[in-house]
Amino acid sequence: MDTRAHSADQYLVRSEPYYEPVGDEVRLFEAAHASRVPVLLKGPTGCGKTRFMEFMAWRLGRPLVTVSCHDDLTASDLVGRYLIIGAETVWVDGPLAAAVRLGAICYLDEIVEARKDTTVVIHPLADDRRILPVEKTGEVLRAPPEFLLALSYNPGYQSVLKELKQSTRQRFVAIEFGHPEPALERRIVAHETGVDEGTAERLVRLAGMTRNLKGNGLDEGASTRLLVHAGKLVMLGVAPRTACLAAIAEPLTDEPETLAALNELVASVF
Repeated sequence: MDTRAHSADQYLVRSEPYYEPVGDEVRLFEAAHASRVPVLLKGPTGCGKTRFMEFMAWRLGRPLVTVSCHDDLTASDLVGRYLIIGAETVWVDGPLAAAVRLGAICYLDEIVEARKDTTVVIHPLADDRRILPVEKTGEVLRAPPEFLLALSYNPGYQSVLKELKQSTRQRFVAIEFGHPEPALERRIVAHETGVDEGTAERLVRLAGMTRNLKGNGLDEGASTRLLVHAGKLVMLGVAPRTACLAAIAEPLTDEPETLAALNELVASVF
């Protein structure tokens, strides 16, 4: 099957995702889209970057093509390749080429996880040329005005081997995300899980405690996503302490001493 025949409908976000703005990110994204400038989302794991992308795709009425990047991701995975289908050799677009053809928003999640030789293919799309050369077919795809390239990454996990090159990042408008303010995070947890206000407040307070341990036993504190996981377990009848240990403490670390410290924090809150 040739992905050039795919419809934009399959990538549409059909209902409004729940998202509460924490700053000027909605206005910035809309301005970037209108001016055809690619967007870089920076922020810790589970802080709402992907939900924000879904919300903006819905708000703008554009298809959203999402790629979860990993260290085996090749340029062919993004652009496309020839495949033997039945008795024919058929060119099949990768997600990046499909997004360009459809005038979609292409979201490359955790871009630093991809191989560096792979990220080079986005450079012509991320500057004034707005083209995607497809070497294997000899095509040069020109992005329509509606197309937008968006990347995300977590600066906290950067290292010498995994950092975004200046030649890449200086092509983008950057929007920084962080953990929501406590009042907003309580509303998010309550909305997403159905827990009562008291439980939402305790979960958010626990998250704040874990975030204070960043750099002192933890690489990252609890994300809003983990709080939502814990709240969902509570709503299904799991005891709050058990839910917090399973959904928050255990995902954060395997170190016995740090787990013991987190266990004490959970016990102090619940």
